[in-house]
Amino acid sequence: MSTGCVLFTADLRRHDNPALSAACRCFDAVLPLFVHDRGLARFASPNRSQLLRESLRDLDSALGGALLLRRGDIVDETLRAAREADAKTVWLSAGVTAYARRREGALATACRDAGIEFRLFPGVTVVPPGELTTGEGGPFTVFTPYYRRWRAQRWREVGSAPRPHTFVSGLASSEPEATADSSPDLLRGGESAARERLERWLAGPIDSYGELHDQLGAQTSRLSADLHFGCLSPLEVAVRALERGAETYARQLCWRDFAYQLTAAFPNLGREDFRPRGGWRHDDLLLSAWQQGRTGYPVIDAAMRQLREEGWLNNRARLLVASFLTKDLGIDWRDGAAHFMDLLVDADVANNSLNWQWVAGTGTDSRPYRIFNPTLQARRFDPRGVYVRRYVPELAALDDRDIHEPWLRNPLINPPLDYPPRIVDHAEAARDFRHRIR
Repeated sequence: MSTGCVLFTADLRRHDNPALSAACRCFDAVLPLFVHDRGLARFASPNRSQLLRESLRDLDSALGGALLLRRGDIVDETLRAAREADAKTVWLSAGVTAYARRREGALATACRDAGIEFRLFPGVTVVPPGELTTGEGGPFTVFTPYYRRWRAQRWREVGSAPRPHTFVSGLASSEPEATADSSPDLLRGGESAARERLERWLAGPIDSYGELHDQLGAQTSRLSADLHFGCLSPLEVAVRALERGAETYARQLCWRDFAYQLTAAFPNLGREDFRPRGGWRHDDLLLSAWQQGRTGYPVIDAAMRQLREEGWLNNRARLLVASFLTKDLGIDWRDGAAHFMDLLVDADVANNSLNWQWVAGTGTDSRPYRIFNPTLQARRFDPRGVYVRRYVPELAALDDRDIHEPWLRNPLINPPLDYPPRIVDHAEAARDFRHRIR
């Protein structure tokens, strides 16, 4: 009986998983394996660890209890499991980060030395990184021309879940990873929950995405963490969105691919400015006020408290808090990116770093000096204060006119005693920022 090993990484699903489908076609039995990689332990966070645990539990159930869990060095543990199962191959989905590529190189070498076939498959993006290049043969660094090529590209066919198959079982498995306290209102992880969210989204709400996605209290897909863990295929989501005519939503999936292809081409994007600027400062008190949602700007504080409670923010909220940190407070984007990595359930190196650099003016944005006015943005995207009232309850009694600027209320009326004053004046901060970057 022939046996192949499928190493799951950022593709924790059965539907449209090319590596798993190919193994089920080619081998009598398949060893499904996930390794809690010791090399990635420093990137773990309570929120993502919780969703990872739920995703692995769901995948194990879908595979009939056959998912083998190991813990330690991913190369050593993968080779050990393959030998125990007498697997002839190790197949997995290709990653894009510098760490993923080093890991794949080490696995390829170890497999070759052990006489085991090693093979990479697509699956973590719609279009594989490196497949689309400029006329000069390099990566795209401007989104719009990348998007045009992305839409014109012929994509691979979306695959279904493999038919019931024989999976290797009976090998000693590690205990599920314990998790620390996570945010109280996290969504449930795993492919089953992800597909339920996808179906609800496609059943109607997606049709309003183009006109409502910037509103701070609007319903959005909440599929970003599902895509991060690979509980959903980005290709399937893009294809089905376009079938609904939801071009604006599909464009967001292209942004994700854009970030991945840039990270593959420039592996230091998570640590180094794409366009060096300098002039950042580090201020623990200001950083802490931002992290805790105590800046005195209601929309900023609402977003930062939502992040702590739910481990998630919509795109508009992410833009506002990132602009405030980097341009109102002048704090290094890496400090903000690190906080997002601590709390966001969907944070990965590619999207998190590229988005922070885009806002900070060190990335690919063609308007690096853009500054978002938090009060004007709040009036536009939370005009009745619904979002602020939800996450900053001490301001709930204020009327719609005052809620975004509680410091301008009638001086005869006492302001909320437990709400802080502004830690910075936006107009002055904007002038200082423009002066620094001349």
